Amino acid sequence: MLTVPGLCWLCQMPLALSHWGVCSVCERAIVAPVSVCPQCGLPAIHPRQPCGRCLRKSPPWQALVAVDDYRPPVSPLVHQLKFSRQSQLALPLARLLLLAVLRARRSRALPGVDLLMSVPLWSRRHWRRGFNQSDLLCRPLAHWLNCPYVPTALRRTRATPTQHHLSARLRKRNLQHAFTLELPVAGRHIALVDDVVTTGSTVAELSRLLLRSGAASVQVWCLCRTL
Repeated sequence: MLTVPGLCWLCQMPLALSHWGVCSVCERAIVAPVSVCPQCGLPAIHPRQPCGRCLRKSPPWQALVAVDDYRPPVSPLVHQLKFSRQSQLALPLARLLLLAVLRARRSRALPGVDLLMSVPLWSRRHWRRGFNQSDLLCRPLAHWLNCPYVPTALRRTRATPTQHHLSARLRKRNLQHAFTLELPVAGRHIALVDDVVTTGSTVAELSRLLLRSGAASVQVWCLCRTL
């Protein structure tokens, strides 16, 4: 019996390993368009030193890793995952994020972490979508990195308006006191995993919560960082 090969989600060519989802040629073509700051993830001159923005007022997290800007070819895959219920995309997207993290560990000596956390959804939104895309990314990452992951460690305690309709100032106000922590984190190095970081309001609020609770450091890992 002949087996049907999996196809790359980007170029539609057969894959040697179907569960990868994205072929090695397309994976190598996904590169950030500009040099970015290792802490905030925004355009910067030096990719290994904090940018001027971070030197003046740094974000609450210590490092940020992103696969790419929010642009093709990654952004359509993220959109399909979130809004077209293509949950099978979570595994290949998680693999792209894993490769970005491993590259950052080699190129800029990104420290390791000992706990993964996903950005939580409000319960009704989770129910409507059928899944939390950040949770689907965390599960294979935790397995590949042999790192603990507790899906219920962070909880969203109230409904908030959709972030992408709000200004940066309103995004920050919108998320105040919107999360609770359900797990001791004192002394732990944590990676917050999300699909897209735009203004950074959500991961900033979560990072402040974790650091207030005694976390040693917080990294942000995402598929796309809007530049």
